[in-house]
Amino acid sequence: LSARSWLLIPPQVSELVQFLLVKDQKKIPIKRADILKNIIREYRDAYSEIVNKAGRTLQEVFGLQLVEIDTKRHIYILINNLPRSEGQYLCRGKEKEKMGLLLVILSFIFMKGNSVKDSALWEFLHLLRVYPGKQHSVFGDVRKLVSEEFVRQKYLETTAIPLTDPTEFKYQWGPRAEKETSKKDVLNFVAKIQSKDPKFWASQYSEAMA
Repeated sequence: LSARSWLLIPPQVSELVQFLLVKDQKKIPIKRADILKNIIREYRDAYSEIVNKAGRTLQEVFGLQLVEIDTKRHIYILINNLPRSEGQYLCRGKEKEKMGLLLVILSFIFMKGNSVKDSALWEFLHLLRVYPGKQHSVFGDVRKLVSEEFVRQKYLETTAIPLTDPTEFKYQWGPRAEKETSKKDVLNFVAKIQSKDPKFWASQYSEAMA
């Protein structure tokens, strides 16, 4: 998109693009209700047109894709649709270290059958010398990062396990993780770390290639 054509974009569209980019800095999922209230206001009838034009602008100018991850509640996220070079899955700028930890967590969940108890996850992080109860020099409050931030950003999902007292939770991949990486990428990452062929893990390999 040239500078001139950028100037020809209707004000609601450019305003929405800026709104989405600001939200994306913290990877906060964006609700249709917030878009209507803050940006579109009296132009409700043109909602679809404005959102579609903003989506095209984001794709052409920033290489980002606007994706609706919840069609019932109309919740959107931005994902990077530019080719990812090896070893840069999910990483963007200053968030690189956190995204590295996230990739390790996503790998652990996938290798354990796509779902892990919270106690198993904390135990695993403990082995990596990342302690949920302690402040980490890079990640800060790890428990908060994993159970609140990554969940709010839709990288992870938590579900209460029935009939557990005190209540236990299980972690699974969230819709943003499904969009921004793949099981194939994650398996290749694990194989590279462990210096093994991805086919070493037969069932995971079969699932990743499906």
